[in-house]
Amino acid sequence: MTAETPNGLTYAATGVDIDAGNELVRRIKPLVRSTRRPGADGEIGGFGGLFDLKAAGFTDPVLVAANDGVGTKLKIAIDTGLHDTIGIDLVAMCVNDLVVQGAEPLFFLDYFATGKLDPAQGEAIVAGIAEGCRQAGCALIGGETAEMPGLYAEKDYDLAGFAVGAAERGRLLPSADLQSGDMILGLASSGVHSNGYSLVRRIVETSSAAYDAPAPFDTSRTLAEALIAPTRIYVRSLLAALRQDDGIKALAHITGGGFPENIPRVLPEHLRADIDLFAVPVPPVFGWLARTGGVAEAEMLRTFNCGIGMIVVVSEAEAAAVAAMLQSEGETVVPLGRILPREGEAAVTFNGTLAL
Repeated sequence: MTAETPNGLTYAATGVDIDAGNELVRRIKPLVRSTRRPGADGEIGGFGGLFDLKAAGFTDPVLVAANDGVGTKLKIAIDTGLHDTIGIDLVAMCVNDLVVQGAEPLFFLDYFATGKLDPAQGEAIVAGIAEGCRQAGCALIGGETAEMPGLYAEKDYDLAGFAVGAAERGRLLPSADLQSGDMILGLASSGVHSNGYSLVRRIVETSSAAYDAPAPFDTSRTLAEALIAPTRIYVRSLLAALRQDDGIKALAHITGGGFPENIPRVLPEHLRADIDLFAVPVPPVFGWLARTGGVAEAEMLRTFNCGIGMIVVVSEAEAAAVAAMLQSEGETVVPLGRILPREGEAAVTFNGTLAL
């Protein structure tokens, strides 16, 4: 028998609670099971997650991977205690980046780091991640929880997500036949999504608005509830349209950088996107941010989605059919413009103004 060390330190004494971690794993196992899909039916707790591409129905797949976080939107969740939907944002920011490449999201892993692990808080966050995975049709097959006192303040946490999808070889986007005359459709966003929150928070701080008061632009919700609204996941509707029709030539997820930075990522150098700003359905939150913060239209367009979370480039002949399909899948679809030759202009040009 070994004598106990007088005044001996333990891991728990440094602020790391292994028992709390085990309790969180116990709580989230049912949530993980709820995301099972063909190809993934294992349990969390091992050293890695498994996925069977053959069982998922792929013949000659190309894998597509994406990772992202939620950004400083997390601070609103932390400061207000609204943790239930922030996990949806985490999944959305990854899987929306997969589907724009024509890939079906297959599985997801998360990284959750905090100063002091609260199993109830962790369960709420993972519940949101599981809901996002269900919306996207992908399996939550694993993750990592890190308790790091001294690096994070006790109530602070950070999230990162990692998603892998697949597409059959030859079905990846953008397609090589983009041409002048193609139509640009926009899919409405659910609000601010997960970009620009450093500016959002600064505007809230310098205004007289309080997070627990009714939102100045939507009195049916508190300001916190309105700003924490989760990012829309476009996966199911876009996959349905891609499987039914070959008219979609390119997709662009409108995240940080807005139209000017994201649309050029899917265009060849000889083409530009000509956008009608009058057609953009601007939610009231963006008008409030612009007016309250004195934010110029150009800055709004480079920082926020301004009401359009996804761009769809489609052949003119297929535009009506694709729009109808997406509407039948629950999307709000608006015609935004056309693809035109680029002859010295910027990659994205604008007509009209935003309804801010």
